[in-house]
Amino acid sequence: MTLPILYEDAEALIINKPAGLSIDRPRAGGPALTDHLPGLRLGFQREPAAVHRLDTDTSGCLLLARNPKALKRFSAAFEARLPVKRYLGVLAGVPAESEGVIELNLSKISSADDGWRMIPAKKGKPALTRWRVLDVQNGRALVEFLPETGRTHQIRVHAASGIGIPLLGDPVYGQKAGIRRTMLHAAALTMPREGKDPAAAVAPMPADFLALGFVDDTPADE
Repeated sequence: MTLPILYEDAEALIINKPAGLSIDRPRAGGPALTDHLPGLRLGFQREPAAVHRLDTDTSGCLLLARNPKALKRFSAAFEARLPVKRYLGVLAGVPAESEGVIELNLSKISSADDGWRMIPAKKGKPALTRWRVLDVQNGRALVEFLPETGRTHQIRVHAASGIGIPLLGDPVYGQKAGIRRTMLHAAALTMPREGKDPAAAVAPMPADFLALGFVDDTPADE
């Protein structure tokens, strides 16, 4: 499998990561981004490195740095919340409101029986997500999520606990319900850079979103 490249220059690649591809090698084995890095050298001596993370189930825009200096700069930009990230998610229902802002601090918990998960907690790390409904089909809503922070599972927890409706297919914060994956897609990413144009890309809506009848008519420059 060849990973689609959405953006390329001397220091950055943005790929369209497919759902099911893990960033790190799963403990139980299976496919991982590492398998594809040699093919993403594209004439460079070094393999590119992932700057940030996407859950295994999440498809869409993933930024790779092509040299150590770029990796350091891009990582610092993520720490400073400079990149603009746009996600699309399918909720397992339709919210009463059409848009909103969720501010729920998040904290990690774990147990021997259930493993680890994130929960809303006053003493957790601050997390903020803006959202709006884009489309409704068959009792489900296509929602645009604009996270201003980048906490682990942020959108998944904010959907379930902030909006009150989990993402369709989420086995941790909702129900898998016969859906193959958690329905979340990193639809667009813009990495600002000093002295040059930003590294930016849009990942087209994946086939499993389209199969549910959803359409994203949002202009690319909005």
